[in-house]
Amino acid sequence: MQETQFYAVIVAGGNGSRMQSATPKQFMVINGLPILMHTLLKFGINKYQPKIILVLAEEHITIWENLIKQFAFDLSHSVVIGGKERFYSVKNSLHLIPENAIVAIHDGVRPLLSDDLISACYQTALEKSNAVCAVQSKDSVRLVENDLENRILPRNLVFLVQTPQVFKIAQLKKAYDLDYSQKFTDDSSVVQTAGFHINLIAGENNNIKITHPLDLRIAEILL
Repeated sequence: MQETQFYAVIVAGGNGSRMQSATPKQFMVINGLPILMHTLLKFGINKYQPKIILVLAEEHITIWENLIKQFAFDLSHSVVIGGKERFYSVKNSLHLIPENAIVAIHDGVRPLLSDDLISACYQTALEKSNAVCAVQSKDSVRLVENDLENRILPRNLVFLVQTPQVFKIAQLKKAYDLDYSQKFTDDSSVVQTAGFHINLIAGENNNIKITHPLDLRIAEILL
């Protein structure tokens, strides 16, 4: 039997329109490095030593290459061109991954995850075929069912899904053979639609996705 290989697919194809900046958020510099480099380094130092695949929009390749030179960034990684939707961006990376792999898929603008969380996700996927980190909602939650009606949901049953989301490659390849659907908001929704049970593990409150200007300030403090 071949030894298990570990991979990390870092998805960073967005334009970051909600950040209100001409610079895509993944390339914004905080604490001396672009956000995306902070994220890649978290996987680069992990004990599982995953091979890193970075998914970028085609128009951002030159920006990234220039940043690599500017910051003398020498962490080994491959670059794949993303698609119009996140679904296609992830799908474009799968052909680079061998059949004996376990793959973490992570948002490029989540640079605050801990090394322990990465390891816990890989270990759970080794044991149970996949692992998706999530945190329990701290707020009261209501479900709006039409323009007039809404109802309370039990807060203890509501979890906010994060990344990394880690899967055995066989699950990912079967899932990403499906036709795209707008209900595919993350990788776990694709994999579950393909018929696989999703294993939730405890995420981290600090593992925020940098989306708005306030998130940037928070990330600067936490880093």
